[in-house]
Amino acid sequence: MNFELISEYQPTGDQPEAIAQLTEGVLEGVPAQTLLGVTGSGKTFTIANVKNQ
Repeated sequence: MNFELISEYQPTGDQPEAIAQLTEGVLEGVPAQTLLGVTGSGKTFTIANVKNQ
């Protein structure tokens, strides 16, 4: 399944570092990772950016 993230927004704040760390974990085969954030903090957008890498 192809995935293309289309958004007017760019990652901000802690999101770029979270994206980098999560992506690294995926590439290294880490079996489980946790992304914590309050409601409305952009967790879904962050994961979409990881998937888009």
